Amino acid sequence: MALEIAVKAAVGAPDVLGDCPFCQRVLLTLEEKKVPYKLHLITLSDKPKWFTEVNPEGKVPVVKFDDKWVADSDVIVGIIEEKYPEPSLKTPPEFASVGSKIFGSFVTFVKSKDPSDGSEQALVNELKALDEHLKAHGPYIAGEKITAADISLAPKLFHLKVALGHFKKWTVPEDLTSYHKYTELLFSREYFVKTKTEEKYVIAGWESKVNP
Repeated sequence: MALEIAVKAAVGAPDVLGDCPFCQRVLLTLEEKKVPYKLHLITLSDKPKWFTEVNPEGKVPVVKFDDKWVADSDVIVGIIEEKYPEPSLKTPPEFASVGSKIFGSFVTFVKSKDPSDGSEQALVNELKALDEHLKAHGPYIAGEKITAADISLAPKLFHLKVALGHFKKWTVPEDLTSYHKYTELLFSREYFVKTKTEEKYVIAGWESKVNP
């Protein structure tokens, strides 16, 4: 039976998959494990009544497991791994937090209006740390196989590339070659292409956060 999942619809396009990296993380996990699912696209500015009834906080993504709607992509991905163990996407514990500070650093930098606040350097430091890790352990975070850590990071790195390119005309330094190989590998995966939103919707999604 197909799992029901509710995710963000694109800003201004209610029938198009939206720009939520946490939603894409869950969709990628389902796709990599070949779990059938039924998609509900939710316009966050106009949430349907059924959705707020089953999910009063109104957050996305939410997935229905055994008649209960569950929020929080960390929790959802954990349950999927438990219920559908093959193929395993478990990241070895020693690698589980690799790259985990990148998204926070990116958000600070993309919103920053002060070039001297150190936010750019803080992000570069996090990207360098990932690049060093990939040099030693790549092509993926845990070696030859994609795992949950990569699936969590991939949508966030796509947002980083698109939003910083648009709002700051900024690109990841070219000398981080392992990082660039890694993102090429991730962004060209069949399931990533299938579950990502268009760049214009990523930009639309960040617009209000960058220019409130």
